[in-house]
Amino acid sequence: MTSNSGNAAEVARLLKPFAPWIVLSAITGICAGGATVALLRTINEVLNQQGGMAGGLLLTFVVLCAVALLGRMVSDVSTNFVGQRLVAQVRKSLAQKILSAPIDALERYRTHRLMPVLSQDVDMISDAAFVASSTLISLAVALGCLGYLAWLSLPLFGLLLVALVIGTAIQTITQTRGEAGFWKAREQEDQLHKAYRAISEGAKELRMHRDRRTRMFSGQVERIVDRIRVVNGRAINTFVMATAFSSALFFLLIALILGWASFRTTEPVVLSGFVLVLLFLKGPMDQIAGTLPSVGRAKVAFQRIADLSARFATPEPHLHLDRASQPVTLADGIGMRGVRYAFEGAEGGEPFVLGPIDLELRRGEMVFVVGDNGSGKTTLIKLLLGLYAPQQGDVLRDGVAVTPETRDDYRQLFTTVFSDFYLFEDLVAREKGESGESALPQAALPYLQRLEIAHKVSVKDGSFSTVDLSTGQRKRLALVHAYLEGRPVLVFDEWAADQDPTFRHLFYTELLPELRAKGHLLVVISHDDRYFHLADRVITMRAGRVAEDRSPAHLESLAA
Repeated sequence: MTSNSGNAAEVARLLKPFAPWIVLSAITGICAGGATVALLRTINEVLNQQGGMAGGLLLTFVVLCAVALLGRMVSDVSTNFVGQRLVAQVRKSLAQKILSAPIDALERYRTHRLMPVLSQDVDMISDAAFVASSTLISLAVALGCLGYLAWLSLPLFGLLLVALVIGTAIQTITQTRGEAGFWKAREQEDQLHKAYRAISEGAKELRMHRDRRTRMFSGQVERIVDRIRVVNGRAINTFVMATAFSSALFFLLIALILGWASFRTTEPVVLSGFVLVLLFLKGPMDQIAGTLPSVGRAKVAFQRIADLSARFATPEPHLHLDRASQPVTLADGIGMRGVRYAFEGAEGGEPFVLGPIDLELRRGEMVFVVGDNGSGKTTLIKLLLGLYAPQQGDVLRDGVAVTPETRDDYRQLFTTVFSDFYLFEDLVAREKGESGESALPQAALPYLQRLEIAHKVSVKDGSFSTVDLSTGQRKRLALVHAYLEGRPVLVFDEWAADQDPTFRHLFYTELLPELRAKGHLLVVISHDDRYFHLADRVITMRAGRVAEDRSPAHLESLAA
């Protein structure tokens, strides 16, 4: 949990661009509140004089009504302007931080913790911003009413002040307890989102296993939902009881004031003024008390957002979000020189260390990377792609070390299909025909036909018509992406694992050799040893090191 000073600084930073609108909302809200108090004073005067509301009092009443109405409208519009733009700014800022965060930081944070912040917590701020204007006006009315009561009678105001101190103390204690409950509920929301992901992504497995399905529902989803219900219910009930006590306190005060008047001579205008204002003041005070749960949730949401911002506060340097990529070329190849990278061990376990690794991959080669699970293949690829920055050593492009300034440009050499790939519907490739119209449909059609998915998918307006396909077919669409982008280096992580034997054979014996013949460097993570002979080199990983780096022909000669 971040400190209160840090949260205040974050809120101040977010609100700074909207300072003029906030000032306008505050001024007009105070004017509306002041006009409302003046209306009460006018009504009290009319009730205690003969002649009713005539002449100047009628004009005053009309003007005050106009000021109260206009002030409330302007304050509401200004606050809504600030609230909507604040939420939009928070959403953009968080998206920018996530896009700019180092990959290893994102992998540590986990999706089930990330999504509630981006959706639920941001919505909490939006809800709080929506009621901010009415709460500000209610506060202005309450302060104005108190000032008017103090002007009417200091002794009675002193009695009122004692009651307010008691009520404020109770509200403070209530809000502290309520926020603690909201924190507990918010922590459970992360676990609930994790459980929802499990029942969505593991639906088939859960359908096949009754005991696991029952345990998932009753042992996780039901338990977490009930826990959130109980904790939120207790927190809100705490606020409700405090609000009920405050309401009772108002009527108790009226009784005390009437009792005061029976023992001490009190002017009718003072007595009626206190009773009238206290009855009216109950509405604004209830409004303020009613927003306390929303304020409590918004405070927790701000803290969660501030925590996420702090975790991703150090973006990857020189990562461009506002600049289009220029065509990149590869003259000779890529490689590594003394590269080392270490992961922290889980729960005090031994860290996994990759390297040091020296490697050279040349353009026009087809290189297979093989090894047991956990041998370091994926980490090696992520370092080679520039997704991880080496802790020691250098990644090389055409013999030149890749620096933080050039790393993002270096990544544009690659098209990748990871084992846990995400398939985007839109095609970023911008092929143009002679007329200037997009040539993507015509360019994609031969690949779609060859991969036998043209009957299900087409390209329209720069996007695939659908990606709702089997895993193997979606991987074929990802391969179409690779063809159309035409980048110098193509990396495939277990691409053939989800393909039937026919397409697996096509991939290794036809598609990969054709891409190599076009001059692409191909890096393929694979366990299909029956096709290793087709590669120019086979790099074997073992315990984070390159155990072997030999050509299949050399391996066959050794075997002979």
